[in-house]
Amino acid sequence: MVPDVDIFIGNYTIIDQEVFGLWVQGYSVVEAVSVLQQRGALETWGASHELLTSDTLDHYRTFGMLEKLLLTPTKLAEEWTFQLEPAIQKMVIEKYYEFDDIVIREIIGKKLSGRTRKDLDDVAEKTGVLLRSCRRQFDNVKRIFKQVDEMPGSVVANIQSSFLLPTELAKKYASIVFIINNRFETSKRKLNYLTFEDFSLCASLMMNSWTTSTISSSFNVGADGRDDSDVDREFLMDLRDFKLLLDREKEHRNMTLSHLRGKIPDRMCTEVENNFKVYSRAIINIGCALNNTRDLRDFFVDTVEKIVDPCRQSRWKGAELEVFLQVYADAGSGLDIMNSDHSLRMTWERYMNTMRMCICQLYHS
Repeated sequence: MVPDVDIFIGNYTIIDQEVFGLWVQGYSVVEAVSVLQQRGALETWGASHELLTSDTLDHYRTFGMLEKLLLTPTKLAEEWTFQLEPAIQKMVIEKYYEFDDIVIREIIGKKLSGRTRKDLDDVAEKTGVLLRSCRRQFDNVKRIFKQVDEMPGSVVANIQSSFLLPTELAKKYASIVFIINNRFETSKRKLNYLTFEDFSLCASLMMNSWTTSTISSSFNVGADGRDDSDVDREFLMDLRDFKLLLDREKEHRNMTLSHLRGKIPDRMCTEVENNFKVYSRAIINIGCALNNTRDLRDFFVDTVEKIVDPCRQSRWKGAELEVFLQVYADAGSGLDIMNSDHSLRMTWERYMNTMRMCICQLYHS
């Protein structure tokens, strides 16, 4: 006698979002089952441990097969084996490409090589993130970087079109691409206090104003479609003209102080009066040297060492420093030499608009 068997057939692949989340985080089947038990899965569904294990294992098999498509998300919509509802498709792509800031903070200072991948055990131990997840995040960064590195135009737009990521996540990846592409030094001990968010924000500011792209701060594609993954070399060469400002240091100092008084405490005005040369020459000299590859690479090291650290020693409050840098930048724009050289003034403002925000971000952190 043939037993009765209930069979259900459907078009769409069922994705358990909770189990998928555990898989993305790097949990093994046994570990995932343990977590689900702790969350009360057995009581909620009235299931046995064996059934929960079998169900989780089945989900993991599906995710393993689905992962091959997640490596190229644009193929997911065309795939008939795994038919996913649009909302579920969007969810699995976003979750698969999400990352932990603390893991990426460790990755951006290293080469995307096989050797680095082998050493991710150290990253997992340091961050507390499971090794499988660290490897997924490393592989995703490497895959996205290789895909968009040579593509012209907006990095964010290229990432979105190639990997179907939401805008905010694409912006984060774009900043990673920019940092890696320009080989910024991020691993020195002096920079240990900085987070991925600090580097990402500064990178985004540079992409917005120091590259050949004319994209807006919202990372829209520029009118001319130029690349925003490399710093504008012509702009960096123009920064060398800032040496002219050193000859007008007294004028710049007096103008800064005249506009600064009453906006910050008198003791900080005295600090500016006594140490204007230290702050101003550091800001100007960093800019003058950025046309050299090595100095560009050391941007964060030099900014922290020559500007942020002296500000900390002088016990600036964050809000006071912001006011000083804005007044300093505006005073520079108002110098006679700027009025007679429009190109120099535009370069100064382009540099300082980003530089002052980077300094504040690195100081606040």
